[in-house]
Amino acid sequence: MSNAKESSSAATNRTAVERKSDRELVVTRTFDAPVHLVFEAWSKPELFKLWWVPKSAGMSLLSSEMDIRTGGTYRLVFRHPAFDQPMAFFGTYKEVTPNKRIVWTNEESDQGALTTVTFEENAGKTLVTFHELYPTEAALDEALAGSAEGLPEQFAQLDELLAGRS
Repeated sequence: MSNAKESSSAATNRTAVERKSDRELVVTRTFDAPVHLVFEAWSKPELFKLWWVPKSAGMSLLSSEMDIRTGGTYRLVFRHPAFDQPMAFFGTYKEVTPNKRIVWTNEESDQGALTTVTFEENAGKTLVTFHELYPTEAALDEALAGSAEGLPEQFAQLDELLAGRS
């Protein structure tokens, strides 16, 4: 995890992962694509499932039900070779504002985060800010040791998908 600000232009598309407080994680990356394409990759289930699972994790996405609108719900079911049973992640979309913002809950446990993703276009590129607010410091610690480790790889996979679409 690096809090260092990278100033060279070659580094501007890198993923920055930063613990902002005891309960907050913020991940940012600028994508070389217009905001509508980046938003589509987050809000169209057929695109989302192409990049969301980090390839190195060895997981497969068994099913994805995503009703991406304010008040809609999602349920993603994964299989991992280390576990006998599939794992389900689910919640509710609290806010969906096209090309601007998606907010959802993670309701699979009482330690789930509130996730907010914002999209800001500037000169044909899009800054994505992925913010998670956890109910406890321990919940964030656990996420940093697990699922959050995959975020840079997930964002790199999103970058590859977008490169093929813009």
